[in-house]
Amino acid sequence: MSPLLASWDEAGYGVPPAEGSMLEDVLAGLSASPRRLPTKYLYDARGSALFESITRQPEYYLTRTELALLDAHLPAIADAVGPDVHVVEYGSGSGRKTERLLAALHAPLAYTPVEISQAALDACVARLRPRFPRLAMLPLRADFSRPLQLPRPPRPPARTLVFFPGSTLGNFTDDDAVALLAAMAATIGDHGCALVGIDLVKDAAVIEAAYNDAAGVTAAFTLNLLARLNRELGADFDLSGFAHRARYVAARERVETSLVSLREQRVHLAGQVFGFARDEAIHVEYSHKYRDERFAALARRAGLEVVDGWGGHAEGFGLRLLRRSAR
Repeated sequence: MSPLLASWDEAGYGVPPAEGSMLEDVLAGLSASPRRLPTKYLYDARGSALFESITRQPEYYLTRTELALLDAHLPAIADAVGPDVHVVEYGSGSGRKTERLLAALHAPLAYTPVEISQAALDACVARLRPRFPRLAMLPLRADFSRPLQLPRPPRPPARTLVFFPGSTLGNFTDDDAVALLAAMAATIGDHGCALVGIDLVKDAAVIEAAYNDAAGVTAAFTLNLLARLNRELGADFDLSGFAHRARYVAARERVETSLVSLREQRVHLAGQVFGFARDEAIHVEYSHKYRDERFAALARRAGLEVVDGWGGHAEGFGLRLLRRSAR
């Protein structure tokens, strides 16, 4: 395999969690009050595939709205970014948005998709490599919520562009979002930029429907987390004993997703027993919705500033271009 196609997995820099750390995270979360499970463990191979299916559900407005924004504004985005860039994408998924971006940019030099799921990473590269045969593909299997050491392109780029679409930032609490944005600032350096997707505050019914699709794909995605814990950690969750619940909490401007116990039950994991009451919830994911003032404030705390943007209230979604704040 060519070194330009090898998956870069640098020890100590964002390596996906091994079984030990996953087990530790899960035991700590199930022992907490209220109980919780880390969002990142939703994305095994099946979870990633289910999420791609979610993005195609009629209720899930986020992906099609963001794709429409990209189609409408990519010439302006390419001009703002400039030529000869190393594109680094956090959470690349299938690469549908990336394909549009790479095709529009002026002579991009290299592309590094960052994925915690090897299957998703392989699928992304397999999809994009034939489309961009002259572009250096430098996939990085990593947890992008941690500091990253990027693979080196064949020659130095003019700048680094971090591409973070899909409103994934909204899955983080404010403090964690600031930490991620600060790491992003370190990645792009003084001359780089970041293109970040943010879902904007809108009608609560529209938001809540997106996380409770009629086909039940989002419910399957959430419950797959328990199936993963059974398979990889030897837990004995009864999937029929838990249900997906996603509610928009207007006071916090976020969707709160949980797995709710449908009855009193006991779950065994690593020699420990966890008793669940009926209606007891395990928190799984936040999905924050932003106002531009709040997003700009988070960026400032991370040493970044919003220098351009596309999309707003009318679209219900935004793409925002960030650079390091002037010192």
